[in-house]
Amino acid sequence: MPRVRVRKTLRAQIDLLQYKNAYEDVKAGYSLRTAAEKHGVNHCSLLRYVRKRDASGGEDNQDMGYKAHNRVFNEQQERDLSKYLIRCADIYFGLTKKDVLKLAYELTIKYKLARPRTWDDKLVAGEEWFRMFMRRNPELSVRAAQATSLSRATSFNKSNVDAFYDNLTIVMDRDNFGPQDIYNADETGITTVQKPNRVVARRGARQVGSVTSAERGTLVTVAFAGNAIGNVIPPFFVFPRVRFQEHFVRDGPVGSAGGANPSGWMQDETFLKFLEHFKKYTNASPLHKVLLVLDNHSSHIHINSLDFCKVNGIVLLSFPPHCSHKLQPLDRSAYGPLKKAINSTSDAWMRNNPGKTMSIYDIPGIVASAMPVALTPSNIQAGFRKTGIYPYNRNLFTELDYAPAFVTDRPNPENITEAEFAPIINTRPTEDETPPLSPSILSNEPPVETAVEFYAINSSPVLRTEQEHIAEGQTQAFKTPPRCQSSINVQQSSPKPSTSAQPMCLRDNEVFSPEQIRPLPKAPPRKSKKGRKLRKSTIYTDTPEKEEIRMEHEIRMKRTKAKQVKKRFDGVKTRKITTKGSKNNTQQESSSEEEECFCLVCMSPYSESRSREKWIQCASCKLWAHEECTEGGLSYVCHNCDSD
Repeated sequence: MPRVRVRKTLRAQIDLLQYKNAYEDVKAGYSLRTAAEKHGVNHCSLLRYVRKRDASGGEDNQDMGYKAHNRVFNEQQERDLSKYLIRCADIYFGLTKKDVLKLAYELTIKYKLARPRTWDDKLVAGEEWFRMFMRRNPELSVRAAQATSLSRATSFNKSNVDAFYDNLTIVMDRDNFGPQDIYNADETGITTVQKPNRVVARRGARQVGSVTSAERGTLVTVAFAGNAIGNVIPPFFVFPRVRFQEHFVRDGPVGSAGGANPSGWMQDETFLKFLEHFKKYTNASPLHKVLLVLDNHSSHIHINSLDFCKVNGIVLLSFPPHCSHKLQPLDRSAYGPLKKAINSTSDAWMRNNPGKTMSIYDIPGIVASAMPVALTPSNIQAGFRKTGIYPYNRNLFTELDYAPAFVTDRPNPENITEAEFAPIINTRPTEDETPPLSPSILSNEPPVETAVEFYAINSSPVLRTEQEHIAEGQTQAFKTPPRCQSSINVQQSSPKPSTSAQPMCLRDNEVFSPEQIRPLPKAPPRKSKKGRKLRKSTIYTDTPEKEEIRMEHEIRMKRTKAKQVKKRFDGVKTRKITTKGSKNNTQQESSSEEEECFCLVCMSPYSESRSREKWIQCASCKLWAHEECTEGGLSYVCHNCDSD
């Protein structure tokens, strides 16, 4: 027999209503063949239907047609299992193939369903069952999951998003920003080692390689800013060097600017330079205000940057923390194509410059070639449209987008009002029953939170179904489960009801539910790291918020100065214990400092070097340069000697 039977006839596809009508005619006095011919059914099948119905006392609940003899779960059970798997994937806790096979076997054990013997031998469902289950449920598919941090999954919830749109409404109504005045700024990292594109190679080859610049690349941060009509200002580069020189961005897009710091990341001073660059190309002023939406990075909310924005008419609005993957326009539509275009351009650069190593000074030229391809007006406009910033649409995200936050979406009993509390506890007693329960009656019994948590968190099938309806955005009111309306009272409530066991009312008529085996995850909100202040969506250029940041900055500076004073005091005590010969050594060091030396890259003198800053000597000309201004390595050859 084939694994999948292909129907070749229309047998056993007759509507049951025809059998019922034929049965009535047979009982009215028609012969079996006459009734079968009249209603277009087979007379042998009609005979079997008549015998089945007569044996059951005339009940109209008989089935006809072929049935799968080896089916483990019926159609309704498979639909419930399919809904459960989709729900798990929606909250970012999807099940793998092995998990599904194990869950199917455990369901047959719990509900005592007939199953093949091989399931008991391996303690999991069979591969053939999974293949046919996926075919019978085409809404399911095996997908490669994208890694998403728990912070992102739980922070993108309706309350955080509503707070952002509330602030956006305030600034839009107050200053009447047009699409040309609404900007989004964000940074991205570009390395000197690209991710190679797909290549055509020999079929069956175990490994196909592609040349890259080095094993590990050097990161250069690039900041872009685009507005809602699709325009983008020239990029701003942050190089991992001590000092920035104009020739670093010589090959970059027209109008590019840059900065430098040892880390190569956006920092407080560097972001202030970016704001000056931003003001230059947006013409922001107190008479022509500009809205700039960006994330909550610490460099973005430094007090110096906020003062600059306040003076120059730049309104700063921040996203909620860990929500940039959904709310940041450049992240949604621009940076993906930009990274692909940069990879393709880097591959082309490696082929056009065989044997050469790509340096960070080649990145501006690569960005100049990739920008026209990726940062198009249509892509940038799509980002603002997908985030609901412009055109303004605060109802853009559905309950499915907020589903991952279900993990920490536990209800708070303290905030439940009396109207919300009424459907949970029976408030419609009959004349023979006691009056409705109230929190005052439960003074000597378990607290109200116990009952609420029991109904809110209990993993019974009926209760979970209601939670799914609420999560899907349906507006129907929460109803108490059938036959459970008066099951909670003072005498029957337990101190701590179990969340794994079913209520007493469901034990008589057990309902199939995968959540009985594998409950959906539920946890309290995560605690933030110690010493890190929780941020939220804020209009940072408003006076109250800006003054709060100023107070935080002053407190931080006081702590820093106190540490510096303590360090100096410890240094004075150390110098008092020096030997008598230290004075001669100091004189020799001061005389040697008179011979000044300049860096080959940034042309900075040695006298302005920081403490413990390393220098490296060229192997050819014997001149010196900052180690951070070079590519490093055991042997260094400067760009002058390399070009010769």
